Amino acid sequence: MRHAKVKHLAAGPSRFVNHEVQQPLSRVTDALLQDPPPGDWLNWRRTRNSHGYSPLDQVTRDNVDDLQLSWVLSIREGNNQTTPLVHDGVMFLANPGDVVQAIDALTGNVIWEYRSPLPDDARQRGPTRTLALYGDKVYLATHDGAIVAIDAATGSEVWRTVKADYSLGFTQNGGPVVANGVVVSGVNGCERYKEQTCFITGHDPDTGEELWRTSTIALPGDPNSASWGDTPPYLRAGGDMWIPGSYDEGLNLFYIGTAQAKPWVARSRGMTTGQDALYTNSTLALNPQTGQVEWYFQHVPGETLDLDIVYERVLIDADGEQWLFTIGKDGILWKLDRRTGAFVELRETIYQDVFETVDRETGRLEYRQDIRDADVGSRVAACPSLLGGHNWQASAYHPDAGAL
Repeated sequence: MRHAKVKHLAAGPSRFVNHEVQQPLSRVTDALLQDPPPGDWLNWRRTRNSHGYSPLDQVTRDNVDDLQLSWVLSIREGNNQTTPLVHDGVMFLANPGDVVQAIDALTGNVIWEYRSPLPDDARQRGPTRTLALYGDKVYLATHDGAIVAIDAATGSEVWRTVKADYSLGFTQNGGPVVANGVVVSGVNGCERYKEQTCFITGHDPDTGEELWRTSTIALPGDPNSASWGDTPPYLRAGGDMWIPGSYDEGLNLFYIGTAQAKPWVARSRGMTTGQDALYTNSTLALNPQTGQVEWYFQHVPGETLDLDIVYERVLIDADGEQWLFTIGKDGILWKLDRRTGAFVELRETIYQDVFETVDRETGRLEYRQDIRDADVGSRVAACPSLLGGHNWQASAYHPDAGAL
């Protein structure tokens, strides 16, 4: 679906005069994304396996006290949880309000600034966590439901494709990831009842054409539709994605986490904690070229306390095996075989009194009886709170130390 003609409200005039990046920017290829130079940070967690690890070694424990401030740049006010990307000495920064800047990483000078026009009735809902780089373009997932390609050298808009109707509550906080030549991104803002459910899309990086769309909710016709009981399709809400996914090039699988069913409390959505409500609170493994779900693993079926497990999926190879690690608000660290989605093990990293049964053979959890029986309007004390034992601040993996 292409961009509709609407009245726009710009994010305010830019303070900067756009220039072209002076030094030639090398094209960001699949090979470069897979193995970036030490000084580049090309993805949300630097590499698509979401390690969040930098091999740079100039700053050490011995000299860190000698660091001096080099430059300061004020960014726009708003909800900031963004991770800048760096390529060939240029930093690409997402500001609140769908504003993107290219910055000389050495001097802090703004090279160009792109401001996505927002409709009058659009409102920013949460941060923009990252951008994507591929070829000669920067990709932005906007808060009014579009994917935008920006010329990395000049800041000019190359194409814009609207994928979601923001007036229905849809927005985008996670940011895109390029996997096997496809721009993959999920939506959030799926707590409102509507005919269209939460979904993830793949777009052509050159044209913006939508290549596929996959719902994160099991609808009639899906073999797991019965996991929602008698709940009609338009009341099947949730399954949001507000954290970027990970990608395994060798397996050609894209991994992403989905949030819980909505409303949060099972009884308020006319269900019980015994009804799984797939594919919420799950890890999904998709083929990035077709959008087909190759496997899924639901961490907490029938989630009812807003303890979602939507966060980073860290891909680690060890002892000849290929693992996927993730952790959610309940503080439980999950280990899956990322080839098949098979449960391997879990570990409780914080105190929790939410689950009375933790099956370490199958990974199946069961809430306390009073939580299972809780009705709308009743009070339940539980630890952790909805802020969680883990949240959007991502974990990291040190490959040399083998430490997560």
